[in-house]
Amino acid sequence: MATARAAVLLTGFILSAVLLMPLQWLGLKLRLPYARALPNRYHRFLCGLIGIRVTTRGQPHEGGACLIAANHTSWLDIPILASLQPCSFVAKSEVAGWPFFGTLARLQRTVFVERERRTRTAHSRNEIHARIAAGDRLVLFPEGTSSDGNRVLSFKSALMSVAQLTIVNGDEDREDDLVVQPVSVAYTRLHGMPMGRYFRPFFAWYGDMELFPHLWEAFRLGPVEVIVEYHKPVTIREIGNRKALAAYCEDCCRRGVTQALVGRWDDMEPLVEEPRAVTAPRVAGA
Repeated sequence: MATARAAVLLTGFILSAVLLMPLQWLGLKLRLPYARALPNRYHRFLCGLIGIRVTTRGQPHEGGACLIAANHTSWLDIPILASLQPCSFVAKSEVAGWPFFGTLARLQRTVFVERERRTRTAHSRNEIHARIAAGDRLVLFPEGTSSDGNRVLSFKSALMSVAQLTIVNGDEDREDDLVVQPVSVAYTRLHGMPMGRYFRPFFAWYGDMELFPHLWEAFRLGPVEVIVEYHKPVTIREIGNRKALAAYCEDCCRRGVTQALVGRWDDMEPLVEEPRAVTAPRVAGA
């Protein structure tokens, strides 16, 4: 049954993506409004198909331009976060050349950065700033790599320098500080039972793991539950500098993941479960 489940899910994932790729490409080429909404709807469909049940804590920032700083565990972070709200991602430049997944990343308007070349940091920062200033919501993974899901790695501060730049408010013609919101993602349950340290790495994608074998194993294991927590948004003016901003986001994500894994929070704010009906993504009216 596990093998049959994996085969069905992998086939559904690939076929649905292939069917929507030309539509998304056309929308981007012609700058049609639905091109922003379609990835969000597709990722909601994908989470439902795979069996990912997402619950949230806190509230996403809605007061204007925002950069999301999230911990990174798996390729599954992408559909999970993109299913909650329309967004694009910041990824290492190598991703652009990956077969199939590189195309998916480009169709979601991913910003590709060369993390290993410090001389390109300013260029990457300016590109991220331009996208956010244009109204896009970008997700940055400051760890620079993914973990095994049981911990949060140190956040790098280089691209946090984008928060030093202001955003012009088009309606009132004033300059606002760029808001940065930490978001923690924790994989907590498998088949309704606590996942534990043994199974969590099967859903994490890190080290030198091959992507498709990892996909197959994750699909075989079954439905998974994830907790996404939106932490307090801040600006660099409030924090002091980019290193302090990176430390703040790292601390929020580490605390959020730890509390989610043990099932205890400093506050007792109830979780909000996101509906995950498996329906085909719609385009009309987007």
